[in-house]
Amino acid sequence: MPNYSFNVNGNAVTVDAPADMALLWVLRDKLGINGPKYGCGINVCKACTCLVNGKAVTTCSITVAAVQGKNVTTIEGLANGSTLHPVQQAWLDLDVPQCGFCQPGQIMAAVDLLKRTKNKPSDADIDAIENMCRCGTYGRIRQAIKAAAAKM
Repeated sequence: MPNYSFNVNGNAVTVDAPADMALLWVLRDKLGINGPKYGCGINVCKACTCLVNGKAVTTCSITVAAVQGKNVTTIEGLANGSTLHPVQQAWLDLDVPQCGFCQPGQIMAAVDLLKRTKNKPSDADIDAIENMCRCGTYGRIRQAIKAAAAKM
């Protein structure tokens, strides 16, 4: 099998994996990073959302070969030391999670959104996030995104 090198949460990694192996399985099974969740495996639920070169992607639908030489950020790499990212802090402050399963992907999508909207997302921008929450905490997610935007 070929080797693929990329950065995960600021650390250089090299993995031996088939070129078509989903990044989700490389992160979880080969690197032991459990933040990205397996929900559907077909790019629908988006529980596996991470950032690749700063942009939200679903790791179930991108291969390890596609991230060769790139920067991958998972929920584990979002904080700055012991200081949470403003989106993470807003999630806690507003008690967003219910079961919590989808929240790493939700948070990563929100971080991407706030970068793209210069921290001023409209309701339509927030509605365009397609990450699913089976517990239905969308109202608190909206509030948290707006609270994080106000602090950024």
